[in-house]
Amino acid sequence: MTIPMAPAELYRHGLRLLLEKDIPAWVELWDDNGVLEFPFAPEGWPLRLEGKAAVGAYMRHYPDHVDLHDFPHVEIHQTTVPERIVVEMRGVGRLVETDSPFDMTYIAVVTVKEGRITSYRDYWNPLAVSQPGADFVGANR
Repeated sequence: MTIPMAPAELYRHGLRLLLEKDIPAWVELWDDNGVLEFPFAPEGWPLRLEGKAAVGAYMRHYPDHVDLHDFPHVEIHQTTVPERIVVEMRGVGRLVETDSPFDMTYIAVVTVKEGRITSYRDYWNPLAVSQPGADFVGANR
């Protein structure tokens, strides 16, 4: 019997998969009924994706838009709920279409049960999408 990864370990594994551009493997970290939320999403962008299939469809073309190079800052905080972590992080790379720099900070609240992501609230900066060359998730809307 395999012991499921702890939330912090699973999250770090997921970041490695994103850097490797292995979106199918990243999606496999999700529970079938997992929910991805973007509480600060601007108008016209999804606020909530329900289920692994919806998350997979949303993320499928991410590497075609953002070429992630590194997560130079990742700080994971354990909460009083063992299954939940709060992550402060920064992702850097380049926007594929414009070849301009990509630099985004995030705060994420992630819940993992039985080794699968069941809830992920992604608090990214919506002001970044109004900057020149920042339509990095536009095709995912």
